[in-house]
Amino acid sequence: MSHQTGITPSDDLKNFFASAKDGSWRLIKICIKDEKLELSTSVHPEGSFEQDYEQMVLPLLEEAMPCYIFLRYDSQNNLGYEWLFISWSPDFSQVRDKMLYAATRATLKTEFGGGEIKEELFGTATEDVSYTGYQKHIQAQMAPAPLTMAEEELQLIKQNEVNAHINLDSRSQTMQGVAFPLSDELQAELVKFQNKECSYVQLCLDLVGEVVNLAKSSSIGVSELASQVPTDAARYHLFWFKHTHEGDYMESPVFIYSMPGYKCSIKERMLYSSCKSPLVDHIQIHLGIPLAKKMEVDDPNELTEENIYDEIHPKVNVARQAFARPKGPAGRGPRRLTKHKS
Repeated sequence: MSHQTGITPSDDLKNFFASAKDGSWRLIKICIKDEKLELSTSVHPEGSFEQDYEQMVLPLLEEAMPCYIFLRYDSQNNLGYEWLFISWSPDFSQVRDKMLYAATRATLKTEFGGGEIKEELFGTATEDVSYTGYQKHIQAQMAPAPLTMAEEELQLIKQNEVNAHINLDSRSQTMQGVAFPLSDELQAELVKFQNKECSYVQLCLDLVGEVVNLAKSSSIGVSELASQVPTDAARYHLFWFKHTHEGDYMESPVFIYSMPGYKCSIKERMLYSSCKSPLVDHIQIHLGIPLAKKMEVDDPNELTEENIYDEIHPKVNVARQAFARPKGPAGRGPRRLTKHKS
C-alpha cells in the first residue's frame, strides 16, 4: 500500500505541467526540494524517442540522489502525448530519501495526469533505466508471469486429479488438515496484528490440549526476525514485511512455518504440518488478513530481507535458455540395436 507524504508540486511546477504537454518538451526531471516537488531540468526533443532516450536520460541521473523523470513518447492517445515515467532511487542514496520519493510517487503521477503515462520504469542502478534496461522491461511486461516451484507442483496435482472436489469446506484426503481452535489470547493478539499495532506474532501448538496458543508478539524489524525463531521447536510466525517495490512503499503480511528438521518429535512434525493449512485459511478468511506470501524454513538464517523480498516479488525470467543435450563420447561408432531373446 502507498502512503502519502503531504508533499505537493510547487506553483511553478503546476504551471509548467499545464503548458508542457503540447509536444514541445521531450524530457522533464523533477526533484523534491524544501518539501516541494520542483522542476529540475526540461529538455526539448532532438530526435526520435529512442535516440533522445539514449542521449538524455543517463546524464541526468545522480549517483546518490533519487529523482523522477518524464520522457515523452512520439505516440499519442485521446488525452494527448504519451509519457514514460521513470523513478530513480539509487542504492547509495539515503534511506530517508528513498522512502520520501517512494511515498510521493503516487502524488506526482496524479498531478501530472495518470492517463497520459503509458509505461513506468523503476531503477536502483543505471542498467535498470538505460535504454537496454527499458527494452528488457517492455519484454518482461509481455512475458507470462513465472510460477514458483510450489505453484508448479500444485498445477501438476490439479492436472492429474480425477473427480477431486476441493473447496474451503471439503478437501480430498491428500489435502485434509487438522483444525485446532485458537486461544482467546491469540485471537486478541491477531486483531492487534491486523490493525498493525504489532509487527510480529509467534504461534505455537499445545500438543496435549490441541489448541493454537500465543508464544510471543512484538514490534520488530526484518533484521531481528531470525533471532525470534527457535532452533529446537516448530512454530508459526506472522510478520509485517515493510519494504519498497518499484518505487512504492509496501507493508506485506507474511506467514512463516519454521520446522528445525529432526530436532522435533514425529508427533510435533506431523501436527504442525497438518494444522498449517486450516490455520492459514482461518487467518485469511475469518480474520481478513490477506497473506502476501506463505514460507517454510528449517533455518532461521533464511529469513533475510533479500530472501523475503524475492519470495514476494520473484524475478521475471524474460527467456529461458533451451536445454543443451550433451554430446556422447567420441569414436564410439554407430548405435547398435540389441534384440532381447524371449
